[in-house]
Amino acid sequence: MLIPVILSGGAGTRLWPVSRKAHPKPFMRLADGNTLAGTTIQRALAVADGGTTLTVTSRDHYFLTRDIYQEAEPKGTHHFLLEPEGRNTAPAIVAAAMWVKAHWGESAQMLVMPADHLIRDMDAFSQAVQSATHLAGEGWLTCLGVTPTHPETGYGYIRSGDGIESWGHKIDAFVEKPDLETAQRYLRSGEFLWNAGMFCFTANAILSAVESQAPDIYQSMEAVWRDMQDGVSTLSKSPMELPAESFALVRSESIDFAVMEKAPKRAVVPMDCGWSDIGSWQAISDLYESDQSGNRIQGEVVLIDSRNTFVQGESRLIAAVGVDDLVIVDTQDAVLVARRDRAQEVKAVVDELKQTDHSTVTHHQTIHRPWGTYTVLEDSANCRVRRLSIRPGGVLSLQVHHRHSEHWTVVKGEAAVQLGESEHRLSAGETIAIAIGVPHRLANMGDSSIEVIEVQTGDYLGEDDMERLEDYYGSH
Repeated sequence: MLIPVILSGGAGTRLWPVSRKAHPKPFMRLADGNTLAGTTIQRALAVADGGTTLTVTSRDHYFLTRDIYQEAEPKGTHHFLLEPEGRNTAPAIVAAAMWVKAHWGESAQMLVMPADHLIRDMDAFSQAVQSATHLAGEGWLTCLGVTPTHPETGYGYIRSGDGIESWGHKIDAFVEKPDLETAQRYLRSGEFLWNAGMFCFTANAILSAVESQAPDIYQSMEAVWRDMQDGVSTLSKSPMELPAESFALVRSESIDFAVMEKAPKRAVVPMDCGWSDIGSWQAISDLYESDQSGNRIQGEVVLIDSRNTFVQGESRLIAAVGVDDLVIVDTQDAVLVARRDRAQEVKAVVDELKQTDHSTVTHHQTIHRPWGTYTVLEDSANCRVRRLSIRPGGVLSLQVHHRHSEHWTVVKGEAAVQLGESEHRLSAGETIAIAIGVPHRLANMGDSSIEVIEVQTGDYLGEDDMERLEDYYGSH
């Protein structure tokens, strides 16, 4: 039994302003309209046994991930483990291994892959997975290493050793990100592969290795697993949430440092599959076709006397005159302009914005919720205007505000409104006022999305001026 385990975490700060903490890289739309999360789940199910996958992600990202999976692969059986906070890949993989062992037995194999990578050659990937599963079946902790195409300084490397029949190679060493001269030497030698963070092993093999090489992580995760089982009636429940109190005690560590660099039985399978971690705007731009001047664009863009420039826009015209070698990315609330050769330094912008707790680090103007989305149209000291789009069957929490009132106007569809003890049905053009202190709820009981304009007024409009009385989704 081969179970794909998808790790979906991180903020993708090098792809700001599109990738943000609440809407990270796996959810970005690419040139073909697909998301990285969507292409990953399709790739996973193409090699999985029985159409079953497991994703380890955060609670905040669960609903959006679920919806993307449903859109991309509605026939798959998708299970989720939800982390209360990120603790790097070692605890995540241990939790996944414990889940796989409980469901499918200790000999079940796991194919671990990140949610935010791109692979263009599925045949080559599938062949590599077949070799990896053969090695995993013989007890090897197996990496899928990418054959380098250029001297890359942004990736870690794996030095391959003696061959293991025709399936792969023993691993001689893991190597940190090199300087350019060293990366060039690695490429010439033919002995080194990029470490893509993809693994294949049995549940028992990785758990035994963690117990041996990082016993504190193993013991802490055993406590997490016991606490989690105590809180659910069946292991078939999905999603399953890792308990926050015991998970916070687990040491944060990568699986490479915790296990793979020290374990005695390690193997690597080389693959040349058109892999990219889509880790920069340079990599994003490479997905688009170039014009005769080397420009690549998405959206409504006019370029005059400009060369080797990438422009991505969302909702308005972007024009540039006489510019060369730039990256220009426009969102509703932020614009990035960078030289192409310095696009990797976007993380420094995010680090500076974090110092002032700037909202663009975390959220877009359009924010996804389990019931749909809302877009902030205006935000001032005493007035906020939002457009709510509520999916069929979507229900907002029953809530009350103590310092601001609200006014709802339906602009599309029919809304079901609970106001105090009364129930109302509002059609397009109809309005209702919600006074301070009155419990209220908005729902869509129809078969198509509805849209509502919400106007908040009061002396305080913070998100903490909300007391949730009842919530179908837990906290949204």
